[in-house]
Amino acid sequence: MKKRLLAMLLTGALCASMAACSSGGEASTGETGGETGGESSGSGYSVDVILKTTASEYWQYVQAGAMAYQQDNPDVTVTVKGAPSETSYQDQLNMIQTDLADDSYDGYVIAPLQADMVANLISGQTKPIVAVDTKIDAPEVLSFVGTGNESAGALGGAAAVEAAKAAGWTDIKAIEIAGVQGDTTNTDRMNGYMKGIEEAGGDFLEDEVQYADAVATKAVDAMNGIMSRHPEGIAIICANNDDMAIAAAKAAADSGNEAYANTIFLGFDGIQSACDAILEGRLTMSVAQQGYEMGYMAVEAVVNALNGETIEEFIDSGADVVTADNAQERKDTLQGYLDAVA
Repeated sequence: MKKRLLAMLLTGALCASMAACSSGGEASTGETGGETGGESSGSGYSVDVILKTTASEYWQYVQAGAMAYQQDNPDVTVTVKGAPSETSYQDQLNMIQTDLADDSYDGYVIAPLQADMVANLISGQTKPIVAVDTKIDAPEVLSFVGTGNESAGALGGAAAVEAAKAAGWTDIKAIEIAGVQGDTTNTDRMNGYMKGIEEAGGDFLEDEVQYADAVATKAVDAMNGIMSRHPEGIAIICANNDDMAIAAAKAAADSGNEAYANTIFLGFDGIQSACDAILEGRLTMSVAQQGYEMGYMAVEAVVNALNGETIEEFIDSGADVVTADNAQERKDTLQGYLDAVA
């Protein structure tokens, strides 16, 4: 599968010129799709992709990967949509309910905002369903495609401790600015951060986790609260996504508190804005998940299931840590993903 993805990237320029393919989505609740074209294998499948949102950079990579599968396989039609935000729960549930009743779709890729509610909606469905980014605990789901969030968080946590040591910290305490409380992805990342930080010799302050609903503005409030309680400084601030990490780092810089001058700010996603922030010294590092590959692999899994193939219950799209040493390379790669389906 990885070889296939590498080949896809090498032919990105060709993919961008294919007039029959649709670009990524428009507004957060808009749909994307494309007309089929080229040599068809005869499958004629239509795959519906419902993401948490299409209104953030990270989800645009997932969307781009899903659409890239259509470009590589013009006999497959891919439709992508998402809720206005990651707290627009009812909007997404309505989308899923509507699309499950649409006979034009042969299979579904779903990134649930509320996995338990989605599990109830899909009960009894017989068409192939693949979860992406966030697990759905339901027998109807054939596979989960995404980051091993706990192992990825542990990777980032350990790297943050080493960076804190290099920055001169001896009392390495860490506080997380978390996403949506109860979200399984958020919980897995938190557990990973805790494991990686503590195994590397740091102290994850579990009782001081700050939930900010994956929103940058709330992360600023959380960071201000942390600084008021810890004027002496905290070695590591780890966040559930890059937007929150960047916002928290800016809040610390704007505060003028020198105790936070060498704090390690760790984000999660590895998006372009995070790469820019790392290169400019506004963020220390980010755990990079492979959203583009995630989208591509999820659609591929649905098509394989439709073709009668057995697919793995968990398909790991991989993770890495972005630092100042590799941020430019990561940024160039991400831009290439988007350009390939523009």
